[in-house]
Amino acid sequence: MRVQTLRPSRARRAARPLAWRCGAALLLAWLPAVAPAADSAGAAPAGVSDPLEAMQVAQLENGLTVLTLEDHTTPVVSFQIFVDVGSGDEARFTGLAHLFEHMMFRGTKHLEPEEHSRLIEARGGRINAYTSRDLTVYYEDITSEHLPLVISLEAERFANLNISEESLASEREVVISERRWRSEDSPEGRAFETLMALTFFAHPYRIPTVGWLSDLQKVSLAECLEFFRAYYAPGNLVVAIAGDFDTEETLALMRQQFGQLPAAQPSPRNPTEEPQQLGERSATVRMDVQSPLLALAWHAPATGHEDAEALDLLSLALSNGPSSRLYQRLIYGESVALEVSAAYWELRRAGLFYFTVQVRPGEDAARAEALLFEEIERLRRESVSPRELQRAKRAMEVSMVAGQGSAHALASRMGIEWVFFGRVIPLAEKLARYEAVSAEDVQRVAQRYLDPAGRNLVRVLPSNAKSGAGGKGGS
Repeated sequence: MRVQTLRPSRARRAARPLAWRCGAALLLAWLPAVAPAADSAGAAPAGVSDPLEAMQVAQLENGLTVLTLEDHTTPVVSFQIFVDVGSGDEARFTGLAHLFEHMMFRGTKHLEPEEHSRLIEARGGRINAYTSRDLTVYYEDITSEHLPLVISLEAERFANLNISEESLASEREVVISERRWRSEDSPEGRAFETLMALTFFAHPYRIPTVGWLSDLQKVSLAECLEFFRAYYAPGNLVVAIAGDFDTEETLALMRQQFGQLPAAQPSPRNPTEEPQQLGERSATVRMDVQSPLLALAWHAPATGHEDAEALDLLSLALSNGPSSRLYQRLIYGESVALEVSAAYWELRRAGLFYFTVQVRPGEDAARAEALLFEEIERLRRESVSPRELQRAKRAMEVSMVAGQGSAHALASRMGIEWVFFGRVIPLAEKLARYEAVSAEDVQRVAQRYLDPAGRNLVRVLPSNAKSGAGGKGGS
């Protein structure tokens, strides 16, 4: 087992912080959101230290990677396992990555269903999991004395998970119900699912994380066993531990408990790439809604791209708080919308720049759509002001620094960045990247990525509305 202390990297490109949400929120939110940020033009954080400079990395002989960060500020430990598989890896049956998130709580050779969770919660701990298009993550936050129990329980379910016809039947029904509730019966869920399928014509990111209903109904036990064998192998796992523990003692426990898992060959990946979009795409969804919804997306670069920071600041200038452009025009000025948002959503293999508008009941959705397009085009023609740019930079910096305040947040950052980039990006490097963005950079990325010919638009309109963009009296 090799152990080394990580030092700030001198890599040329700093990746931006990912806007991840833990637990069910990440899986079930109809559209991803940028981290909350203050609508303020206050001063940039000064003298900020990065606790992850003290992180250590170790690798067991079977290929499992362990990231550790001792922090004795509070008697709490966050233990997180990152499985390098998400719905974007599904090339046959869809929904398996998320289905296995559920299956992992259905008991093992030595534990009854849900007993793992009961043992953690009985000790005052928190346990949960989430699935995205790129990752599946399991985590426990618990007081220090119970870390050995957590390690033992996690090793047990990775080694002896109960994958049976009975457990599959049980969780199949749970996930089907979840799909109906969150996707099929939800206007927001329908909008997001349609938008992803519209935008990603071929790429596996078009697959909903919860899966398609027909696949959930038909997937067999044999398919589940093969999925687990392929992706839940040690070389496909990264364990991140942050908080109040002893590194050497914990690594010894990890070697003892997880070192027994057999090594395996690298997992297969879905190789499909997205072809170039050749024109605008649109779709209309009819549902029983009082407030129409608009969802738009443009293709954008994957995480780690050199335009990432400028795209982030573009999104904040457009929709971060009451003083932002879209709030001022659509909510306060023209009063056509209840909510509006813009964000750059970066994934591992691709990205999106998206907008959402919840139209005020009784207002014309076509008018809200036109006003949104006007504001996007105005930003493509005229750059942001110095004050807008400074406000966006300060908001992002505050969000990044505030996100270092708990063992859970630190473990999450460790695991995600290690899986995606093979290193943890120093905080100072990230801050410097944002500070270097100019107003011209923001306008450049708006011109490059928000071309009308490349947009994808989904309208969710009332079932009784006339055809077209709808709203007051239809169109």
